[in-house]
Amino acid sequence: MSGQIDTSPAAAAETAPASPGPRRRGRARRGERLLFAYTWLVLLWLFLPIVVMIVFGFNDIKSKSNVSWQGFTLKWWGRLGDYPELTSALWNSITIALIATAVTTVLGTLMGIALGRYRFRGQGGTNLLMFAAISSPELVMGTSLLSLFVSLGVRTGYWTVVIAHVLFSVSFVAVTVRARVVGLDGSVEEAARDLGASTWITFWRVTFPMILPGVVSGALLAFALSIDDFVITQFTSGTTTTFPLWIYGAVRIGVPPQVNILGTLIFAIGVAIAVINTVTSRRRT
Repeated sequence: MSGQIDTSPAAAAETAPASPGPRRRGRARRGERLLFAYTWLVLLWLFLPIVVMIVFGFNDIKSKSNVSWQGFTLKWWGRLGDYPELTSALWNSITIALIATAVTTVLGTLMGIALGRYRFRGQGGTNLLMFAAISSPELVMGTSLLSLFVSLGVRTGYWTVVIAHVLFSVSFVAVTVRARVVGLDGSVEEAARDLGASTWITFWRVTFPMILPGVVSGALLAFALSIDDFVITQFTSGTTTTFPLWIYGAVRIGVPPQVNILGTLIFAIGVAIAVINTVTSRRRT
């Protein structure tokens, strides 16, 4: 019959889509290998300066120049206090980063919860201002903050650096926490309230544990941005010297190996914190 459909095996074989041939599979494998190699090259390129920093912390230099390998030694690790100004600058960077991170984490967490959960007048302007702070160059923010402090008659120094670091890093925490809040399951909080929990208890027992990974990630990001900032700190520091500012000033006369050692310690502590945070998050999940 002319309207009958042929369901024989031969007809099915003719109409079935052709499977990818060996040539196409070979191209796919080559593409995967190229992508794998490219990824490792990028990682090596990014970590090469860190490796150089770590290696030159063991350099047995005979002068102030620490740009060429002259031998292996461990003596610099026992002489970290040879430069009191360097130790003071590092302490300033750490304390400023800790204070700014604490303030930023509280403000950014509250902002992230408000922006991710509620709708209010001026929300669009708040989002625009927050992302403008993230995307604006540090040079612009540094000069604007310096102009603000000068116009208000505020003497730049330690606390102006803290204020500046809070202002430019709070947006990063708010964005991180907001992304976490948007993905929350509201039925869990509703179940807690149905069981008699108050709003305060629901927040601390249910909401906060769920957004805690975002809060910790934002806090770590704020600490990293604060401790290595140079441009904004340069404009708002006054007579206060931080670790990046001291290194910039020491480049003209030679960077001692102690700088490499302290940089290595900061990097190691950062990696340890990141690993601990990752392991804790996986166990919690």
